[in-house]
Amino acid sequence: MFEQYNALKAAHPDAILFFRMGDFYEMFWEDAEVAARVLDLTLTSRNKNDPDPVPMAGVPHHAADGYIQRLVDEGFRIAIADQVQDPAEANGLVERAVVRVVTPGVVLDPGALDARSSNWLLGLWQGEGGVGLACLDLSTGDLRGTSLPTLAAALAEVHRLEPREALLAPGLAEEPALAEALRRHGTLTSRVEPEAWSTREAVRELRETLSVADLSGFGVDEKDPLVRAAGAVVRYARDTSGGALRNVHALRPYRTDGYMVLDETTRRNLEIFRTLLGGRRKGSLLGLLDRTATAMGGRLLREWLALPLLDAAAIERRLAAVSTFSEEPEVRSTVRQALQEVADIERIGARVAQGTANARDLAALRRSLQSAPVVLSALEGLPALTALHPDDLCGDIAEDLARWLVDDPPQALTEGGLLRRGAHEELDELVELSVEGVGVIGRLEEREREQTGIGSLKIRKNKVFGYFIEVTRAHLHKVPDRYLRKQTLTNAERYVTPELKELEERVLGADERRKALEYELFVALRERVAEQGERLSALARELAAIDVLANLAEIGVRHRWVRPELAAEPVIEVTAGRHPVVEALLLEERFVPNDTALDTRQRQLVILTGPNMAGKSTIMRQVALIVLLAQIGSFVPAESARVGLCDRIFTRVGAGDDIARGQSTFMVEMSETASILHQATGDSLVLLDEIGRGTSTYDGLAIAWAVAEDLADRIRCRAMFATHYHELCELAESRPGVVNQSIAVSEWGEDIVFLRRLKEGGASRSYGIQCARLAGLPVHVVKRARALLKGFEKHAPRNERDQLSLFAVASPADAEPEPEPVDPLREALAALDPDSLSPREALDRLYALRALIAEEPR
Repeated sequence: MFEQYNALKAAHPDAILFFRMGDFYEMFWEDAEVAARVLDLTLTSRNKNDPDPVPMAGVPHHAADGYIQRLVDEGFRIAIADQVQDPAEANGLVERAVVRVVTPGVVLDPGALDARSSNWLLGLWQGEGGVGLACLDLSTGDLRGTSLPTLAAALAEVHRLEPREALLAPGLAEEPALAEALRRHGTLTSRVEPEAWSTREAVRELRETLSVADLSGFGVDEKDPLVRAAGAVVRYARDTSGGALRNVHALRPYRTDGYMVLDETTRRNLEIFRTLLGGRRKGSLLGLLDRTATAMGGRLLREWLALPLLDAAAIERRLAAVSTFSEEPEVRSTVRQALQEVADIERIGARVAQGTANARDLAALRRSLQSAPVVLSALEGLPALTALHPDDLCGDIAEDLARWLVDDPPQALTEGGLLRRGAHEELDELVELSVEGVGVIGRLEEREREQTGIGSLKIRKNKVFGYFIEVTRAHLHKVPDRYLRKQTLTNAERYVTPELKELEERVLGADERRKALEYELFVALRERVAEQGERLSALARELAAIDVLANLAEIGVRHRWVRPELAAEPVIEVTAGRHPVVEALLLEERFVPNDTALDTRQRQLVILTGPNMAGKSTIMRQVALIVLLAQIGSFVPAESARVGLCDRIFTRVGAGDDIARGQSTFMVEMSETASILHQATGDSLVLLDEIGRGTSTYDGLAIAWAVAEDLADRIRCRAMFATHYHELCELAESRPGVVNQSIAVSEWGEDIVFLRRLKEGGASRSYGIQCARLAGLPVHVVKRARALLKGFEKHAPRNERDQLSLFAVASPADAEPEPEPVDPLREALAALDPDSLSPREALDRLYALRALIAEEPR
């Protein structure tokens, strides 16, 4: 036995081997020790009397799925070794083989999948032609690929996809940035044979899987880098799942430049998919938006949020559909109710194709297909919705399923009861014979009781003896001579008669033939459905899109959102905008809406000041979310909104150490800010909060000033910059595209009230001590702070007394104070090299010299 086990383990050294032995899956040696620790199993041993006993742990085969999933969730691969030979035919040890390998990226079991998230297996290849990226969700058969110019661009896709498992071409495993990205998402890295990455093998694998002569029909050049990645992914999935990928019908190439880019930092800061604190879905934008009726719709909504559109015409088509659903409440209600009856067609189709779907899966598919015409009829006569009309409702598949399957089939496939009466003549005859035979057995039992006078006589059945007559010992003296003893028990005797054996052959033979035929007919039905997998996948995508659009309309109506207007020019004009999630979560107070106006000429950069807790971050986030919602084709939380498309949204909001990478708060802040300045374009939206606060006042102000200048002068994108450095308000005096805004507060003695209202002009004070008191700082500490503040203000220059800063900083052009007085104007002039200055730099230096003159004592 161990020779067989070791051979299978040698073929799968990186997996825990589940070795079928009777009613258990057993694990041995190191696998047993790992499984016992992770699954809290009892660790025993085999050959206990040997000097070196073998560690062993096991789980019941009928409960193995739960144990397997727990190991997969912990990042382990599981190789399932089952018996592949009938024990009755075995000459010695029953033959076993690994029938499948379970890994995080190759999962079909619905209990192991998040119904509303894709389960991506990722492949990455890098060469002279760029980076090829492919991803496969085997649970739906969705295979996609793209070619990217750099590994950095591929990393952005890795963060967006959040794959469960990744395959890396030789050389990529050593890339630290890639390894870090995969670590952040808990992605298991796996290996595939090196030859799988070759163009020849990849093309062969894809052609064979997709049943095509070449890949041009999918719009793919076979020399494209994505082909190598896709071929490796398909080969790994095929080898791991233990069969052909019959539910993978197409390779869908895509381009990332057709979508708004949302990097990992932006998705995190805007809490699009999960909250900053706790990482929960509830409290995120997705958690608010997702009221879809189907799991397919939930996955598609998540995809739309991750990939906002840059095509204005496509956005308008979505908005038109959402608008129609909003204006037609009866249509919306009918569609959403019908979709409630639609199961996960994509994932059922995958299980059908892999031959693992049971009768209940097919019954759910039948119910789904029967609901599709209701959706269709509701869309009729509405132009914006007619375009959503599925071309093929798969009515013939629904009819086939309705003809064969009973209304409520059992879970088991081999015990009968799956198929309708009247569907198959021979099956009906066997069913009748089985039912009649059972009745005959019952009547025989009654007759034997009467003839023998044994009232407790029973006719029973087991797998060993078939039918037999059981008589308790108290009545053995009444047993007639025609009874033939079959078995002696402690309290009874078991007998057979010639008549009973004849009935047994009729009844048991009919029942066994019925079950075998019924299973055979069910498998044939499942195979017919599998052959229509491509049609089912297309219908699933169309129903999912209808679900998402009707859902967005429902959310818009429920929360009083409006249809945004798409502008050709780069503007963001929002009247009475609200933060969608914060507004929905506010139960005890009304959300205060605010207007926003940004463009790339007159209001290009807003310097936003105001006290902590006043709502600066909320206002900036709501602007970003309004733009994001508009570009996925959703209504937005405002009285009106006019949005020019943004190619990217960048955020630098909040701060925190990244201990795992050894980076302080300030380093994280600077890294993220650097990324923004390198990648932002004139069509981007940039939101920065408290840049420079992680270092000293002088350094922080200098960095914040320089970043703001770069946004205003070089990048010239729409931007909002929240800060406590009130000196930045001076930028509005020298740059026409910079404006100051602040959050209004009301003072009442030593107290302040946050009005949450955005107003023009900079804030005059920071109200830091008042905020500290509201936050619960001890009273004696607050009093001491006020006393210290008065002293600092008394000795600070006049233009700093309202700043409430610990340090006096007159202007970013100032140098650090020297021990002895110097002439700053002479010093600045002496340091100039006129021949090396560009016109822009010369103008900046001139402004700085004027500032020095203005600061000299009079």
